[in-house]
Amino acid sequence: MIATFKVLSLLLNYPTREICTGIPELREALEKEDLLPSKVRRALEPLLRSYEETDIYDLQEEYVLLFDRTKTLSLHLFEHVHGESRDRGQAMVNLKEVYEEKGLDLATNELPDFVPAFLEFLAMSSWEDAQEHLNHPLHVLASIKERLIEKESPYAAVFAALETLASEKVNAAEVEELLKVPTDDPNDLEEVDKAWEDAAVEFGPSSAPDEGCSKASDMLRRMEMDPQSPAQAQSRD
Repeated sequence: MIATFKVLSLLLNYPTREICTGIPELREALEKEDLLPSKVRRALEPLLRSYEETDIYDLQEEYVLLFDRTKTLSLHLFEHVHGESRDRGQAMVNLKEVYEEKGLDLATNELPDFVPAFLEFLAMSSWEDAQEHLNHPLHVLASIKERLIEKESPYAAVFAALETLASEKVNAAEVEELLKVPTDDPNDLEEVDKAWEDAAVEFGPSSAPDEGCSKASDMLRRMEMDPQSPAQAQSRD
């Protein structure tokens, strides 16, 4: 188990009292594993402290406004590359199968492209595998980070941490393309309803070809390939 990915997964889940009371243990796990540079761990402190000091209902309200009611901050990876096309449903079926092959069983109400679920999968992988898998949606994660920085949200530090764990650099052109989509306003209820009115996902075989997004297709194909050599985690200074 790669504890760092597990911790980051929990920090991107809906805030609960259990997560809040467990922050000291999460902080200790990050320090003990030492995969994140010290400056990156320090950048996570505002978020960790907010979990310790902020009322749980305020934390939950902020989370919903950011990730549930702001479509451009969606924590569903394929939302950013497939939108609501039928390709997204087939891509999620394929991704779920990848998870199951590694022994990760999702909750019945959890979609496989949910970032915390993806990070759970990385936590169960070898270090080399985890880095390889993380490289593929890195442009999506980086675009979310940039939008969160604009909002001065402490959650941006989680996505910055993920960038440091990948073995490749972010493709700036791909990030720029995603950022061309204007950030929606979660307080504009009419716009929120309009953005999500067609949000039903066909979670099953698609009748359409999976050519709508080569990036997502390539991500899945490469995630299904196991690197040949074993991996060992390397501490970073």
